[in-house]
Amino acid sequence: MSQVTPLRRFAVTASAACAVVIAASGAGPGAGPGAAYAGTVDALTAVTPLVGGSVPLAPPPVREEDQVSGDHLAVTVRHAGAGVDGTFEVYCHPAGGSHPDPAGACDAVDRDTRWGRDVFAPVPEGGVCTMRYGGPATAHVTGRWAGRPVDAAYDRSNGCEIERWDRLVPLLPDLRPVGR
Repeated sequence: MSQVTPLRRFAVTASAACAVVIAASGAGPGAGPGAAYAGTVDALTAVTPLVGGSVPLAPPPVREEDQVSGDHLAVTVRHAGAGVDGTFEVYCHPAGGSHPDPAGACDAVDRDTRWGRDVFAPVPEGGVCTMRYGGPATAHVTGRWAGRPVDAAYDRSNGCEIERWDRLVPLLPDLRPVGR
């Protein structure tokens, strides 16, 4: 389900108001510069009844439920051991949730977040990975990060997968051997 953000609400309101003003002023696609402003007063007068007596100059106030952070992850860990397995919620910016270390979890994802790169991307196919086995632990991360949906699976089946897992510690539990 898509959530309407205050910025999106403002953009839709502003776009609709501009479209009505341009249409009412008679400025079409072939009109010269300034044509959209020529009939602004008349256009605003025409718009006034449509918007209940006033032209919306700002978006409506933000409701408390709309202020929830967009960075929210659910982490499900299995077969990692007693006290580590389970499902944890992480909210970032500000950090919170049921995760044992929400601030550390947010920092782990933040440090690998780069423009144009998916921090949750799977190991590329055809790569050369060591045949080291890191145990039966698995993790599933879902939610939203940096405005994008997240649905990523993790395991420790080879060296590349272990390295991918370890990059997200403490979002994912630290399963590296003691004395690493």
